[in-house]
Amino acid sequence: MSWHYLGVLAQLRMVDILDILAVSYVFYRFLLIIQGTRSMQMLFGLLAMGGIWWISSSYELYSLSWIIRHFFDYIFIIIIVLFQEQIRSALVSLSGVKFFRTTNKSTIDTQIEEVIAASFSLAKNKTGALIVFERHHGLLNYSLTGTRLDARIHSDVLYSLFQVNSPLHDGAIILYNGLIQSAGCFLPLSKNVDVDRQLGTRHRAAMGITEITDAVVVV
Repeated sequence: MSWHYLGVLAQLRMVDILDILAVSYVFYRFLLIIQGTRSMQMLFGLLAMGGIWWISSSYELYSLSWIIRHFFDYIFIIIIVLFQEQIRSALVSLSGVKFFRTTNKSTIDTQIEEVIAASFSLAKNKTGALIVFERHHGLLNYSLTGTRLDARIHSDVLYSLFQVNSPLHDGAIILYNGLIQSAGCFLPLSKNVDVDRQLGTRHRAAMGITEITDAVVVV
């Protein structure tokens, strides 16, 4: 048996090794994306179906084996339907980072300081807030659910937007390209069934957007 494995290894080409590494990396990135989400449970469900098919084939359970075998005939369509959000995130990740950046580090630090100052003021007055930093994954679909502002990031503006009397306080603020792009935006809620029941809609929305994008969220 050992000689057989040595013979297989001897026939391996550099292209084969690169092929194996590429497939391994794809599976690794996919598992990272679905980790901690409901999709992980669906993946275990598919693996369980595979186990049931193996058992039914081994013990000649023809009817059950036939049903599961035809189920797996459409496995690629099933995977696309079940993991469409994760596949979308993976495709966006393949695009890499943005090569042309007009915002320098000092400007980014200033924007972060403005968000921190607003967060401290809001926390002091026990006012809820949800601030989203858009990174590489586009959030235009969610920005369109709110009111477009394109205002300069300033702690006073952020603070005023989340006041109860503000018509835009109920929802999230999305920051992009050094601007408050939109306010009063609606975000997808987390589908993680293990989320603490004590967490409210704001926290679930923060978790939800970070499950399907690379955004950074301040709650």
